[in-house]
Amino acid sequence: MIDDPQRFVVITGGPGSGKSSLIDALEREGFARSVEAGRAIIQDQLAIGGNALPWSDPQAFAELMLCWDLRSYHIACERHGPVFFDRGIPDIVGYLRLMQLPVPAYMDRASRMFRYNRRVYIAPPWPEIFEQDAERKQTLEEAEQTYQAMVETYSGYGYELVALPLAPVAERVGFILDRLGSRD
Repeated sequence: MIDDPQRFVVITGGPGSGKSSLIDALEREGFARSVEAGRAIIQDQLAIGGNALPWSDPQAFAELMLCWDLRSYHIACERHGPVFFDRGIPDIVGYLRLMQLPVPAYMDRASRMFRYNRRVYIAPPWPEIFEQDAERKQTLEEAEQTYQAMVETYSGYGYELVALPLAPVAERVGFILDRLGSRD
């Protein structure tokens, strides 16, 4: 779909494992990034009284996430250099599997067509930083199950998973940049 999908770097994992904080820090370093679909959709749906929420209508929630993530992918195609994604399209497939819902053929096709860097960074469960909030209603156990679903899903799509260290954000930034060869 693009000239070099290797510049699209996904950071995934269960909720509350520090992914968004890491991507925020990478953005402060000058890198382009996407915004996580799930949290933004939940905020919008709550604001408008919508029903496409993971606890109300997980299938509708997944549909909105796919639309959001496809748009994020297309926007990233217009940027230069590395782009960091706060989750990728395969996360939606993992979410549906986790919810024991069918994965529509077009979502599987999207996960196969819209590719990212072969190396996907995954944030393992981190009980010491895990917190629930208005958008994150999952328990730590559900966060661990989400992590496992992402491991299985991304591996199934042929990605190499690299576990992020349980370390401060600055160390995680260095860990990724060292592996990408993006350090000055």
